[in-house]
Amino acid sequence: MSDPIVKHASIVNVQFGDNVTVVQPVNLYGCKLGNGVFIGPFVEIQKTASVGARTKVQSHAFICELVTIGDDCFIGHGVMFINDTFATGGPANGNKSLWQSTSVGNRVSIGSNASILPVSICDDVVIGAGAVVVKNITEPGVYVGNPVRKIRDIE
Repeated sequence: MSDPIVKHASIVNVQFGDNVTVVQPVNLYGCKLGNGVFIGPFVEIQKTASVGARTKVQSHAFICELVTIGDDCFIGHGVMFINDTFATGGPANGNKSLWQSTSVGNRVSIGSNASILPVSICDDVVIGAGAVVVKNITEPGVYVGNPVRKIRDIE
């Protein structure tokens, strides 16, 4: 029996804005974090991802490649962003040309354990805990459920 290959969580090639807070352990690589961003523990943010100014990312969130998050957002505990839709019936297996991007506007709050597939989300949206976003959100408001649906305007 051989010894396992052990890799450690780390911060590599990250572009930091001013006054960024990172709570270890995290795995951040090749991403961009704006001014005043807060990153909680056990978060992974992959290369090419971007997090806007004053956005808070809570523990256990996963922000994959091709995700852009705007300013003044809240990403709850355990939120999962997805860039591989299994378009061929299974994982892309390294074929990044099959991956798709996600864009989150400004002042968007995403509740704990939500899943965000490759979509575009406009400004001023609240997404409830556990929601599954499978289509673009083009109107401000409060969205919940699986699949997500608008339940009301923001007052």
